[in-house]
Amino acid sequence: MQLFRTMAAVMMVAAVASTPASAFAREEKVVYHVTDSSNAMGVLGNVRNHLNASPKAKIVVVTHGPGIDFLLEDAKDKNGNPYDAVVQELSNRNVKFRVCNNTLEARKIDRKHVLPEATVVPSGVAEVARLQTQEEYAYIKP
Repeated sequence: MQLFRTMAAVMMVAAVASTPASAFAREEKVVYHVTDSSNAMGVLGNVRNHLNASPKAKIVVVTHGPGIDFLLEDAKDKNGNPYDAVVQELSNRNVKFRVCNNTLEARKIDRKHVLPEATVVPSGVAEVARLQTQEEYAYIKP
């Protein structure tokens, strides 16, 4: 019986050793949670750097409260640089942007003012929770 266990263990080790590492790799999925647009260019830079290091990562940027501001038409940072070009560039790299409808309604902002690259979701907080619990996204709060 001991010989059988030893042989089974050796065969398992051999099977694992001969399996390519990519077979064990899990898809990298990350949600960036933005609640304040004052450092949105920094957040977008983090997302760009993340993609440069992990080009296949699935990234979703979820915003609510003051965090939605950079995803509105004509939004600019404190130096006057528009956000729309950077958002479009990252969207072209498959980054998804989500805007909280609760925030839009509370602030009386028409959804037509949201950049076309962003999707309005019912609740930003609920979207973050859904991505974490149902889709196994890692959470980053820059």
